[in-house]
Amino acid sequence: MIIDAKDSILGRLSSYAAKQALLGNKVDIINCEECVISGRKHAILNEYIRRLHRKAPTKAPYFYRRPDMLVKRAIRGMLPFKRSRGRDVFKNVKCHIGVPENLRNEKTLAVGSAGAEKLHSADYLKVKDICKAVGGKV
Repeated sequence: MIIDAKDSILGRLSSYAAKQALLGNKVDIINCEECVISGRKHAILNEYIRRLHRKAPTKAPYFYRRPDMLVKRAIRGMLPFKRSRGRDVFKNVKCHIGVPENLRNEKTLAVGSAGAEKLHSADYLKVKDICKAVGGKV
């Protein structure tokens, strides 16, 4: 199953992907950098920067700066990762920046309930903008 994350809300997309993975499907998510997080720009960026600076850089928890890894980490949070079933299922989830060559001609699925048009306000920020703000090289 190939899911297009363009203009999708990150939380809704990751819960859908986690459910599909738990059902036994292999999940590939493309265009991870185009996924959105709802909220005011200033508040979202301050939260991610605060999380990044409250720890030593070499110690846990580690916050990813690449958009594909940030989305994959959000999906991991929706899975029972501390159990063997969750760890085994998480291996079937792949996230990609853009569209890779081997998935270019495949049929993609857009999650209807996860679209950014479902938001009541126009306040949202794309994942690539968050990653640039915390020092990622996108």
